Amino acid sequence: MNFKTKSILVLATAALLGTTAMAQTAAPASTVSFNVGVVSDYRFRSVAQTSFKPALQGGVDFSHTSGFYAGAWGSNVSWIKDYVGATDGTLEIDLYGGFKGEITSGLNFDVGVITYQYPNNTADRVLVNANTTEVYGALTFGIVTVKYSQSTGNFIANPNSSGSAYIEAAAAFDLGNGFSLTPHVGRQTIPNQGGNGDYTDFSLTLGKDFGNGLSASLAAYTTDAKDVFYKVGTFDNLGKNAVTVGVKYTF
Repeated sequence: MNFKTKSILVLATAALLGTTAMAQTAAPASTVSFNVGVVSDYRFRSVAQTSFKPALQGGVDFSHTSGFYAGAWGSNVSWIKDYVGATDGTLEIDLYGGFKGEITSGLNFDVGVITYQYPNNTADRVLVNANTTEVYGALTFGIVTVKYSQSTGNFIANPNSSGSAYIEAAAAFDLGNGFSLTPHVGRQTIPNQGGNGDYTDFSLTLGKDFGNGLSASLAAYTTDAKDVFYKVGTFDNLGKNAVTVGVKYTF
């Protein structure tokens, strides 16, 4: 979620007096932005969500100067049908809201809740409903962010998995000329699955901001996700190594 606060500088020339004055308008109390993009392989916590196929994605974000934010985001998915064996469930819609601010100079926090909704999914006829809600908290110091997320109920169609947790750390390096490099490491745990659903993931993302809302990314992923849990039938391990590309436009 990237939120921008815009300010407008107005330059007024008083020709009669031969003087120049500069005034700054007040920044808006809230902003709304939209985004649309495509990725070659949609990865969530380094695990494939579209069975290694492309995804069309889009969202809307609201932010307020108080620190409150909310948003919605959507993507096509295929894991519910391919891996769970359900008859329906090809869309993911995320709804989220939270509050962020500064604790002290250079140290920021972000707390909130997110729900991953899969409209009309029938995963409950095979396992349990895929819809999942998590609460999260994050701290950012300089370029480093550490975040903890925990499910309030079952986690993405896994029975008896309330309390599933994901802890992650990432660093955002500004390489100049619109380029950024973001290394990331995370650890997913899913209770009552015999440890088979637990895994560690690593990713490295090279981003490029072209300006005017257009950006692109190149990302590499690897995990130690177990075949016994993340590989089904003729479908490969969802956590297998991959390199993906993506393009996004924000307006």
